[in-house]
Amino acid sequence: MSTDEEHSRDPDALTRATHAILPFVERTGLRIDRADRGHVKVTMPLGPNTNHVGTMYAGALFTLAEIPGGTMSAASFDPSRFVPIVKDLRITFLKPAVTDVSVEVRLSDEEIDAVLARAEADGKADYGWESELLDANGVVVARSENLYQIRSRDLPMPPASR
Repeated sequence: MSTDEEHSRDPDALTRATHAILPFVERTGLRIDRADRGHVKVTMPLGPNTNHVGTMYAGALFTLAEIPGGTMSAASFDPSRFVPIVKDLRITFLKPAVTDVSVEVRLSDEEIDAVLARAEADGKADYGWESELLDANGVVVARSENLYQIRSRDLPMPPASR
């Protein structure tokens, strides 16, 4: 795949696929709002994700920060050739979230092309971003630093810890 149209993904289909792969995420009600080459938006509803004080549970915010990495991979890299993994994610919680929360991330065409060139040459390549998690009023409730890797499906996966 190489054109923007071929990399566009149906957000509803990607939401269903994410829920099927990660049943935990389905229970959160997370939805993928946009999944185009280089542009992903994901929302976490407050309703099923409140904590003991009525704000959004920190684990739900972490999940919201993490999911765009796989979504970006599906929308921007050929999922039949590459699989995404999380290498690192750091989150800073800034304010309590009392509404649904969204995150929107972007990679430029140049960044995508560079990642693909490295993956073609080495079988794997890193990609990432810094993001802001916004409540329904546009208030930044958390910031994250995300690092992912696409790996060729021909490469073995890193060994699991025991």
